[in-house]
Amino acid sequence: MVAKPGTVRERAPAKVNLYLHLCGRRADGYHLLESLAVFPNVGDVLHAAHADTLSLTICGPCAEGLSAGEDNLVLQAARSLARVRGNNTGAALHLDKHLPVASGIGGGSSDAAAALRALCRLWDCTAPEDLALSLGADVPVCLEASRPTLMQGIGDRLSPVPVLPAMAIVLVNPREEVPTGAVFAGVEDRNPPPGLGIPVSGFASFGGFADWLRQQRNDLQTSAERICPTISRVLSGLSEAPVARMSGSGATCFGLFPDLDQAEHAAKSIQHAYPNWWVVAADVPGH
Repeated sequence: MVAKPGTVRERAPAKVNLYLHLCGRRADGYHLLESLAVFPNVGDVLHAAHADTLSLTICGPCAEGLSAGEDNLVLQAARSLARVRGNNTGAALHLDKHLPVASGIGGGSSDAAAALRALCRLWDCTAPEDLALSLGADVPVCLEASRPTLMQGIGDRLSPVPVLPAMAIVLVNPREEVPTGAVFAGVEDRNPPPGLGIPVSGFASFGGFADWLRQQRNDLQTSAERICPTISRVLSGLSEAPVARMSGSGATCFGLFPDLDQAEHAAKSIQHAYPNWWVVAADVPGH
């Protein structure tokens, strides 16, 4: 879809957790975590235009089954920002959906963040710092969009990381939704050992980064695999990647490669073997 004159366009890239460590739990039940999030050049697109009321329409290859009603996080973000402004501000929102729903790559959160960015431009306003977090733990990091970021706490502590080496990624989702709540509930060790910190000096090469990343974990992966055994098959399909792991609470898994040619070759092989799976290769911005 090409944006019409006067329409604001915002990308909503996938958010991939290259590792995810659980760091305990607060008294209110929220899990504390640490994660390195990156944003590959693949995702949804959101358009916003002036209108008398707030509305949302959805199209795209992953739009089927996705509600455009009040429970959609895009509309929730828009209504929250409108309330902050204190008037009945309207906008016609249109989401071009390319990321699978409930797949562990922050699609809904990234869409909500894109809505906040688009509406701040359209309405010439600024969103309060706490608004993004009120919409979900992944929305603040998605609001930054496209910069590798260290997430800590409940998603409220965000820190820049050293420039990452050039790399590409293959994302694979077997088109099976995994409920996040059930994954967290199934975690057996809620206080695992801490992981290796990110070197202050960064990484001189993809190989060095891959070596470091292989020593990290996704502490939700074992629980997610019990709920969705297909995740193990997805990871087997990514076995040629220097690093392969589940993202977020699943079921999407990723494989990292030093360049896009290798990633695209791997993606084609997986798509040929599993034509019903969602498979995509993309570059990963390192800064």
